[in-house]
Amino acid sequence: MNWDEIFGLHSVLFEPVLRGTVTYLALFVLFRVVIRRRVGAVGMSDILLVVIIADAAQSGLSGEANSITDALLVVGTIFFWNWFIDWLNFHVPALKSVLEPPPLALIENGRIIRRNLRHEYVTMDELQSKLREHGVTHAAQVEKAFMEPDGEVTVIKKQQPPQTASARA
Repeated sequence: MNWDEIFGLHSVLFEPVLRGTVTYLALFVLFRVVIRRRVGAVGMSDILLVVIIADAAQSGLSGEANSITDALLVVGTIFFWNWFIDWLNFHVPALKSVLEPPPLALIENGRIIRRNLRHEYVTMDELQSKLREHGVTHAAQVEKAFMEPDGEVTVIKKQQPPQTASARA
């Protein structure tokens, strides 16, 4: 067994770091611009991280990479960028709008904002399903509903006026 071939670094140290950086950032921008979010979906960065890590780790496990060290360096670089973007999102509020989409209004005062549904490719069936999850049967019962950056739908129901004694009798 040749330990140097298995664990040795077979490329210039900078190459796997550059490959991991370019791959992660290019896919992050592509996902951010093209996909943005899906109703009730796992966060885009979560999926991106899993897919890239799986591919990078697979090449090291199957021997397609020059060594395990090369593959682990790519994986480490990808983890770094994922952590760094989350860190920026938390610590630099000015970048939040670039790194994460703001909540998108879907319903305001019982009125469905169809333009925003079309923008995010949310069908009426998907919206109705999300409303039912919140115990709402009709949009008229909703004060506001938002699609959050992670794809979840937040529903704020209209307040019911208190019933008077004569109305209950």
